This record gives sequence, structure tokens and C-alpha cells, in this order.
Amino acid sequence: MRVLKLPLANILNQHLVDYPTPINISYFWNFGVLAGFCLIIQILTGIFLAMHYTPHVDLAFASVEHIMRDVNYGWLIRYTHANGASMFFIVIYLHVFRGLYYGSYDRPRALVWIFGVVIMLLTMGTAFLGYVLPWGQMSFWGATVITNFATAIPYVGYDIVYWLWGGFSVDNATLNRFFSLHYLLPFVIAALSLAHLLVLHETGVGSGNPLGIQDGAEKVPFYPYFYTKDLFGFLAFATFFAFMVFFYPNLLGHSDNYIPANPMVTPAHIVPEWYFLPFYAILRSIPDKLLGVLAMVGSIAMLALLPILNTSPIRSSLFRPIYKKFYWLFIGNFFILGWLGGKPIETPFVEIGQVATLFYFVFLLVLVPAIGYLEKAAFMHWKEEQNNFLNK
Repeated sequence: MRVLKLPLANILNQHLVDYPTPINISYFWNFGVLAGFCLIIQILTGIFLAMHYTPHVDLAFASVEHIMRDVNYGWLIRYTHANGASMFFIVIYLHVFRGLYYGSYDRPRALVWIFGVVIMLLTMGTAFLGYVLPWGQMSFWGATVITNFATAIPYVGYDIVYWLWGGFSVDNATLNRFFSLHYLLPFVIAALSLAHLLVLHETGVGSGNPLGIQDGAEKVPFYPYFYTKDLFGFLAFATFFAFMVFFYPNLLGHSDNYIPANPMVTPAHIVPEWYFLPFYAILRSIPDKLLGVLAMVGSIAMLALLPILNTSPIRSSLFRPIYKKFYWLFIGNFFILGWLGGKPIETPFVEIGQVATLFYFVFLLVLVPAIGYLEKAAFMHWKEEQNNFLNK
């Protein structure tokens, strides 16, 4: 008896069952699946929140409190959505750091990596828009400060700010625009995520592995071997996620955002959410306003240049001892920038931030290609010695 194969069933089978997977990948390859899980959670909880949220400056804060107090399980939906943003960025950063360590940006996965950087930028923009919606003190003043940075753009800067605001100040038109964009962008991110996955699966590139070997690597079907590994990672992550939602729902938020927005009272220290702090520190470390904005955006966008900047013939850091040392210095430097982003603009935090910002760019623009050339020369020398030895 002939069994009809539906197109959807074929697609699911191709990507979730028979997909050839390197036999030696570790739990560090779970973060892509976890990022997809976080995106689904954010979209679903966002839709339910939008049913009760009112995008008006006089009603937004009260509507959030209404969700928390009066809507059935509204507190759970809101806390899941708020903490889901933090969980999303934890997974994204770990996913990027894993890619940097194992050389996932190198050819033939350059296009997959570039798609990932674009998704990361859009996710940051979406998170910023969402941070404004509760219309608390930090929401209002964060929107005011961040959007004002666009005035540094020559000639058109003020026009861009007025367009973002929908007027001459952060007001009702601003809130409506941010709400509309915040609702729309997750679906754009979802479409790009599917494209990110299709480029990886359909182009014959496939998932990488810790050894950095492309051709001749042993592969097995995704199911059942890696289904169980991803399931374990999912359950561990979901446990941590639930623990934060039920026991520490406000740990990663700012207390000032539980105060209604007041344009007449400026908070003592305006800071963004924790996942923006490293890039906020880069912005503040540069005295010139325009250069600071360019550095902040460039610090993320330049990750897309890594396929071009990388010159090493070796993909994985497991076999790159020099790069590995500088990689861990880069990770430590990233955490230092995150710490500095929450500190006031004063000595010695400014000076430390400038040094940390300099190292961030030196690593990506100078050390990555320089270490690659050094390793290439060492590799060619080793290869020549091996050939001489074999010819004797």
C-alpha cells in the first residue's frame, strides 16, 4: 500500500528527523533550538498581552497594572514575557559566543552567520521598543535618551528624531509607534529565523562540529540521537526560566519602572536593560556623540564582517591556543563592559570603559586577522616540515 507523503510532513522529516547531524556535537549546539523556543514564547505571550494593553500615555501604566491584578493569570503572562526577553538574550549571547569559539562564522557558513547577526540586531531593536511600553520612569527616560542619540547624525538627525517621536517630544504618538513596531518585528524575526535555518539545512552546509571538520565528518540522523540531547537542554532551560518567573520575577528589571512616567522628574541614573549594558558602555566611553553612536551600532554590526576578517585555516579554537587565550580575554572584557554600563559616568569607570572599548574593537578588527595570519604561517611551516620528513 502506497503511503501519501504530505509536503509539510516531508519538510518536518527533512529538518527534524533525517537531518544529518555531526556525531560529536555537544550541548553547546542546543542554543539555536532554545532561541527558537524563546521567540515562540515571546510571540504568544505578546499577543495575549496586546489584548489587554492600551497604548496611550494616560492609560498604558494602568493597563499593565490591570493585566497584573485583574486579568486571569495576567501576572504569569506578563512576568513570562518580561523575563522571556532576558532569557532570549542569555541564549543569543551564548549562541554567539559558541559561534566565536568554534568558528561558526567561517566559510561555508558565512551567510548563516550574517543572518544571525541581522536577527540579533532586530531582536535588540524589538526589546528596546518593548521596554518603553510599560510607560514607567525608566521606560520614558530610556526612550528619551536613546532616541536623542539620533540627533548626532549630520543634517537629518533631528528629522529622524521627530519622526520617531511623532512630534517634538516623547509622547502619545511615540508610544503608539513603538507599540505597533514592537508587535510587528517579532514576526519579521521569525521569518528571518526560518531563513537562517533553511540556509543552514538546504544549502548543504549543515551543522558544524567542535573539531571544525567539514568534509568527511561522521553524521547520524537528528532523531533520535540529538532529539534527546536537545530535550534535556530544553528541560534544564525551562526549569531555570520557570524558577526566575515564579521566584525572582523582578530580579532582572529596574525598580524605577514601577513608577509611572513623569517628564518633570529625571531618575538619578538612567540605564537600559541589562542585556544592552555592554553596548551602552561602549556608547558612553567615546566623548564624541556621533562616534559613540557609530561605535555602539558598529560593535554589533561588525560581527557580520568576521567571515571576511578571519584568515585562519583552522576553524575550531580547540586547535588554536593563541586565539583561545584572546577569546577568553574578549569574553571577560564583554562582562566588564556590562558591569560598566550600569555605573555612573565618573572616574575611574570612564577610563576603564575606554580601555575595554578599545580592546573590544582591537580584538575583532586587528587580533582576529593577525592571529589568523600567524597561525597560517605556522601551519604552512608545519606542513612543509611534514612533507620533508615523509620525503626522507
